[in-house]
Amino acid sequence: MYRSEQFIFIGQKAVPIVIRNYKKEDFTQLIDLQVESFPPPFPQELLWNEKQLKNHINIFPEGAICVEIDGKIASSLTSLCVQFDPAKPKHSWAEITDNGYITNHDANGNTLYIVDISVRPSFRSLGLGKLMMQTMYHIVIEKKLDRLLGGGRIPGYSKYADKMSAEEYLEAVINGTLQDPVITFLLSCGRVPIAIVENYLEDEESCNYGVLMEWKNPFKN
Repeated sequence: MYRSEQFIFIGQKAVPIVIRNYKKEDFTQLIDLQVESFPPPFPQELLWNEKQLKNHINIFPEGAICVEIDGKIASSLTSLCVQFDPAKPKHSWAEITDNGYITNHDANGNTLYIVDISVRPSFRSLGLGKLMMQTMYHIVIEKKLDRLLGGGRIPGYSKYADKMSAEEYLEAVINGTLQDPVITFLLSCGRVPIAIVENYLEDEESCNYGVLMEWKNPFKN
């Protein structure tokens, strides 16, 4: 099981944090975290329920982590292992995560797949998401997997959907013409876009699109 004690800076003050696997005692806070992180119009039925969280810690506990600050869960990340074929990249979030229940976790899979990443609004801009992503990169290397993969929402796209395609929007984010709260963050974590997927997730803000973004294990050819 994973536990790392570190410091982050809030203003000028160094604040201790713990990055660790989440557990049953955290479920109430994790559900509250989701509510804060994904307000409407994000579909509220897609927020974690207790059965999903139980599956996360029972099926693949290594892939279920959180950041704790002064006893409060500030952020969380959930993942599973899958067998991924780069020649056939397109899929929906529901298909590849079993609607977030991860019963399709494949211990012999070649890819660590990010199911969800959540950060409380009051703790954003502190680098917590990047710290959790780096933790997952460690797992990819330790397990000798080919890659980390996940579908990023593009919540800024709905404002531009009448002016440009999803592909054009992604290109604008990459070249810095636009910023997207999710894609810009994932790019800063070292993730690389490999495909745009229609109907990836029921998500009004993203017009149901998702961008598959990869981090390849640098120790594998």
